[in-house]
Amino acid sequence: MATTRSRTRKSSISQTSTPITSNSTVNSSAASLNSSSTSLSSMAEKPTTGKPMLDTYGNEFKIPDFTIKQIHDAIPKHCFKSSTLRSMSYVLRDGLLIAGNFIGFKCYIIPALAEQHVATRVAAWGTYAFLQGLFGTGIWVLAHECGHGAFSPSKVVNDTVGWILHSSLLVPFWSWKISHGKHHKATGHLERDMVFVPKSREEYSRRYAGGIGHDIAELTEETPIATLIHLVLQQVFGWPMYLINNVTGHNFHERQSEGRGVGKKNGPGGGVNHFDPRSPLYEAKDAKWIIMSDIGIATTMFCLYKAVQAFGAWNIFLWYGLPYIWVNHWLVAITFLQHTDPSLPHYHPETWTYTRGAAATIDREFGFIGRHLLHGIIETHVAHHFVSSIPFYKADEATEAIKKVMGNHYRSDTKGGAWGFVRALWRSARWCQFVEPSADVEGEAKGVVFFRNRNGFGVPPVPREKIAVRPSAVKGKEGVQVQVAEVSDSE
Repeated sequence: MATTRSRTRKSSISQTSTPITSNSTVNSSAASLNSSSTSLSSMAEKPTTGKPMLDTYGNEFKIPDFTIKQIHDAIPKHCFKSSTLRSMSYVLRDGLLIAGNFIGFKCYIIPALAEQHVATRVAAWGTYAFLQGLFGTGIWVLAHECGHGAFSPSKVVNDTVGWILHSSLLVPFWSWKISHGKHHKATGHLERDMVFVPKSREEYSRRYAGGIGHDIAELTEETPIATLIHLVLQQVFGWPMYLINNVTGHNFHERQSEGRGVGKKNGPGGGVNHFDPRSPLYEAKDAKWIIMSDIGIATTMFCLYKAVQAFGAWNIFLWYGLPYIWVNHWLVAITFLQHTDPSLPHYHPETWTYTRGAAATIDREFGFIGRHLLHGIIETHVAHHFVSSIPFYKADEATEAIKKVMGNHYRSDTKGGAWGFVRALWRSARWCQFVEPSADVEGEAKGVVFFRNRNGFGVPPVPREKIAVRPSAVKGKEGVQVQVAEVSDSE
């Protein structure tokens, strides 16, 4: 676009969670920036000065100033306790839903439609797959609870149940558990996060300019059909490609402490995946758990192979394959929307802290499906990032407790319920394409970046003449510095 258009809109995010706008009057209870303050902002070497940071919507953003101790202290103690019996009851319930749905369609509904038009039977199988995908995603969430130790007080129960449930969905349990744990330890960190790490402006422009690296303003606007194609590919292939090639994860594997990442990169043949014990995602001590995860996957695949021999490939595709695709879709959609929104910041290493990263997430609403079939994983993700060991059936109470500490930094986008969730998928794909700092900020604000896009939505990208290349504040083991785009100090 030769000229950058700015189409701003008011966020649908709830008022209590929306970062304040530049025209807002704020009654802040934040700790003052002095040597006696224990706030995160006060511990920064350089206070944030200059122009305000703006999220994609144009709302003013202030770096969180509460501590993880304040978050922990605010949550009622009983929220940290899980019940094996209660958790197992959800496994039983979801298992019955899956079995009942299968028996109901295979033995009753589909035979009753035998004389109907083929389109009617196709619609029936589509309905079966959709429902089975939701129930399967519920099982996935329960295995996710196991991976965080929130399912049961017993580690043996957590690992055993998690391994069985995730393996049944072709998920390598311990392999995912380890990499997902690293995601929680580095959420919002541009060089250490493990999933949906946004591209810098430079990376994005190079990708869409054939490696030439044109300025964003020189690129044509992305068409809605291009966005749709991207979303379909992301939703269908995103999860298996993440497991196989570490797609959307960080690509700084040469910093791996044991040196296993030298010469390895994300992508086909790059040596970074969730199945090889030698992958730089892991350390040598993790090898036995990666192998155990692979054994779980191999067992499920062998069962599917025997099922194909007994019932035919087409039947197994209808019974298992289509629901499996739906499970992957919901998993990617949920994760994408938990960490991608026009209101969310990301951080360079020099500005990132655990608390700031955990606060850079958002809760959404998916109605009955989200609350009951998906066990609230969509609606209570912010609290989950602060304390991942809280069981899902106590996460609502924990969420209400941390809101009092987080104030304007708690984000939720609940407008429209389930349809609002689906619309957010489209909006985030159009609005959140790359990240860069706000214009003319100073101090530690330079280490905070926000989503921008080439579609003219929201706050426009920084003018080209103000873009400078900066070395990362964190060096790898070999002293290699990462080049990322940043706003220059001068005009």
